[in-house]
Amino acid sequence: MKKREIEYFQGCLVGGALGDALGWPIEFMKLNEIKRTYGENGLTHLVLSDDGKAQITDDTQMTMFTAEGLLRAESRLTNKGICHAPTVIYFAFQRWLFTQGYPKKKDIDFIYDGWLLEIDRLFASRAPGNSCISSLLKDEKGTKDNPTNNSKGCGAVMRSAPFGLFLDKDTAFEIAIETAALTHGHPTGQLAAGSLAFMIAEILEDQSIIAATFNTIDKLRNENESIECISKLEDAISLSQSDLSDVEAISMIGEGWIGEEALGIGVFCAIRYQNDFRQALIASVNHSGDSDSTGAITGNILGAYSGIDCIPKEWIQNTELIEEITQLANDLHRVYEDGDEWWRKYPGY
Repeated sequence: MKKREIEYFQGCLVGGALGDALGWPIEFMKLNEIKRTYGENGLTHLVLSDDGKAQITDDTQMTMFTAEGLLRAESRLTNKGICHAPTVIYFAFQRWLFTQGYPKKKDIDFIYDGWLLEIDRLFASRAPGNSCISSLLKDEKGTKDNPTNNSKGCGAVMRSAPFGLFLDKDTAFEIAIETAALTHGHPTGQLAAGSLAFMIAEILEDQSIIAATFNTIDKLRNENESIECISKLEDAISLSQSDLSDVEAISMIGEGWIGEEALGIGVFCAIRYQNDFRQALIASVNHSGDSDSTGAITGNILGAYSGIDCIPKEWIQNTELIEEITQLANDLHRVYEDGDEWWRKYPGY
């Protein structure tokens, strides 16, 4: 399976970060506003901040903490022989919550360590999702059986690519769903997260993007309350092969604020422009919706499919935290290394 090689892991996480960074400046703009600001073709380039870097948002921040949580869960399993991965990832999300300016939880104050907390740029607040913030502030953890809300926002799917890189496809599907339930109580929001994880794992098994999408639909048919995700994935396939413009097709899928729509838009753009990373991302962000999340999902899918060498180098060079994101991709590929240095980097809690 050639796509188990490190360049596809790097492509997935870096690609997601670039889609996130491209879409962030226009996340809350309608398409007519985007065109007035950037021209008839919309936003086609990274917008750089004063330090010369395009900014990532909570989408990539939470993806990074998801990856860290998976690696710390693996450390625990290897060293202790037992681990509930969603709990360890919940601790990672609590570390992310701390970076957003919220106080440490006193009953679990031992969790606030690790190399991600040493990265000053991760303490930037870039419009974090309300469902994620409000759920993580509660004393109880959300679960599938005991949800803390009824949200199906895209805040669970946009962070779920690391599961598909790190786990076999069926385990990735299940753990992504269980982890999505920490912050999103609606089954569709959870299944969208599981679907992206499953699709990434399928792509790493050398499936084409469209074949991975069909296989994900088959997987969803065995799940209760999966019709909304199935419908948007079927729309993504049919619309990608239609004569409609990108804007017209995306408008038929939705705006991307909710999980199944964000997933559908990402899949549509990745299929339509599977050989053109730049154009796929441009299409994925230029609409009246959640541009950074749809950009991130498109980048995850196409980066896993094409590898990092197919991503525009100037975009990589001009986006913040790429070195750290690449390091996480490398470590997900490595899985685990014996020794004190690895445990200090990814302690099992």
